[in-house]
Amino acid sequence: MNIRCTGWNSIYKSGTVIKKQADGEYMLMLIRSRSCVSIDGAVMQLPADTLLLFSGSCTAQCSTDECAMVCDWICFDAGDEQELMESLELEYDRPICFADTEFICGLMRNIAEEYYSLGARRLKMLDSLMRILLVKLSDARLHRDIAVQTSEPHYGLLIELREKIYRNPQMKWNVDTMAAYVNMSRSYFQHLYRETFGVSCIADVISGKIEKAKEILSETDCTVSQVAAMCGYDNEEHFMRQFKKNVGVTPTKYRKQV
Repeated sequence: MNIRCTGWNSIYKSGTVIKKQADGEYMLMLIRSRSCVSIDGAVMQLPADTLLLFSGSCTAQCSTDECAMVCDWICFDAGDEQELMESLELEYDRPICFADTEFICGLMRNIAEEYYSLGARRLKMLDSLMRILLVKLSDARLHRDIAVQTSEPHYGLLIELREKIYRNPQMKWNVDTMAAYVNMSRSYFQHLYRETFGVSCIADVISGKIEKAKEILSETDCTVSQVAAMCGYDNEEHFMRQFKKNVGVTPTKYRKQV
């Protein structure tokens, strides 16, 4: 992988045009602001923290209602790794949304810092980091393509709801509460949620709780009972059964492994 240029936490004025890349070049952008992106004439309203992987044949213009557009970006070519790029079956010129972009943002920051460093192993580090980043885009469990349609007003709200679910696992989420958040009927909400994210809303709620529990178990000395309460479980036994079903080991064993 050959990085041509990169930036982290870059600020651009609204209306910035992303010029067409040369054949064989790509640009990956993590747009942190709510934005309106026009790709070859197709206009899409995107929530904050949306990823776009532009191909060499694409021209895009980005605008925002905020004071400026904030983004992380990498312009690169595959070099001798075109076969790897093809094997990953990445989607180009379409928005990609994650429930949690912290890992991706951290990777892009590391790449930017390494790119401008004078380290002796700089090129090897950059190649390794880029491989991790691209594989993450292709394989991450929480990664879902979002076919954003400007005629469908609910996509932005669904993204906001999913982020809120993952940030607030302690809340008593149920189908009625989630459907009311986006002002939909139960049946239509459940259908659209699964269509958008590839998973049921209840399964996503459980996933959010388990991911938070893993974080607490890894980083604190809280008891299993305390972790269960912090993740919205009414009793420790239910939490332990659900954790083992999803992770494969008990909370106590998981803590010993990390």
